[in-house]
Amino acid sequence: MTYRSGIGYDAHALVEGHSLALGGISIPFESGLAGHSDGDVLLHAIIDALLGAAVMGDIGTHFPSSNPDYKDIPSVLLLEDTRQMLAEGGWHILHVDATIVAERPRLQPFIDAMREKIAQTLGLDKTAVSVKAKTTDGLGFTGRAEGIATYAIATIQHTA
Repeated sequence: MTYRSGIGYDAHALVEGHSLALGGISIPFESGLAGHSDGDVLLHAIIDALLGAAVMGDIGTHFPSSNPDYKDIPSVLLLEDTRQMLAEGGWHILHVDATIVAERPRLQPFIDAMREKIAQTLGLDKTAVSVKAKTTDGLGFTGRAEGIATYAIATIQHTA
């Protein structure tokens, strides 16, 4: 059997007039993430980690911002498509671990719902999905609450 891991990263600016989606759920906050899709940096980083592990390119390769079909699309649909692409390539997702970097909003109350949504979308048990939230104690663009970033790692197994 072949096992692989991939790393993903994404960051978007926080802007007024947008809703905030993280991990496929809506987070009440006065601003949201700018992006061609819904700007869900958590799911985007996970998608890149999964695609990277399978050596299938990145999110921009499969879901380019130049394609109007992806304008304002919920990123959970992109994650579903990614899971399907991996399955068609003979890959089984084993584990996902992600860290959201944001000064605000406070995300701890939403972590469990994010884990549940990601697990459900990927066909995993919730125990195979880890999501953490960290601040930078005021440092950098995330510390100034100008944006949110996420790092993710995924482990997959080839089933053929």
